[in-house]
Amino acid sequence: MTKELIKRIITSSILILLLILMLKYTYIFISSFLIILTISWIEFKKILDNIFINSKKFLIKFFFQLIFFSYLIFFFKIILDDYLYNKPDISLNIMFVITICILSDIGGYIFGKIIGGKKLTKISPSKTYSGASGSLVLSIFFAIAYSFTFNIINLISFIIMAISISIVCQLGDIFISYLKRLAKLKDTGNFLPGHGGILDRIDGILFALPFGIILINFLD
Repeated sequence: MTKELIKRIITSSILILLLILMLKYTYIFISSFLIILTISWIEFKKILDNIFINSKKFLIKFFFQLIFFSYLIFFFKIILDDYLYNKPDISLNIMFVITICILSDIGGYIFGKIIGGKKLTKISPSKTYSGASGSLVLSIFFAIAYSFTFNIINLISFIIMAISISIVCQLGDIFISYLKRLAKLKDTGNFLPGHGGILDRIDGILFALPFGIILINFLD
């Protein structure tokens, strides 16, 4: 086991523990999300600084910064509203969407490594069609298990919802990878040992979580 892998395992374990505490305690939830989103903003700004080095493109850079900042506010509001609405119980919506994102990441990594095959996109060379399929397969299996556990009647709609969340998660990952490629950056930062920056870890979640919650509430 390499040192890098050990770092990834330790960091992942800490993040899972933090997530559990966030969902249990409101003050930890709010403060942690504010910290995470603040660091994400700093890392995104770093990406734009590398892309728009020319000072003449200041207005374009400012425009993209404004869009991303507005999106972070939208993200926080959607998540906080759902979290507070379900208190004192843990929000199953948040747990479901985050689990789909985690399984999409795991499925993509495992299937991509074992099967390999044709690259999905030049933007992120490590992503393959087999990996993308693996992301969907694990998401579908989880949706089926979840539906039986909570006696969800409309299984087909639930599976389609899980697939949609997984796809958005993967697209979010590819989008941030594309920006990093333009900025000529391997990672958005080094805040998380073995993982890179915060944005490297939550890129898919950042887009899939509000999308998933809105979709769940719409179909509910």
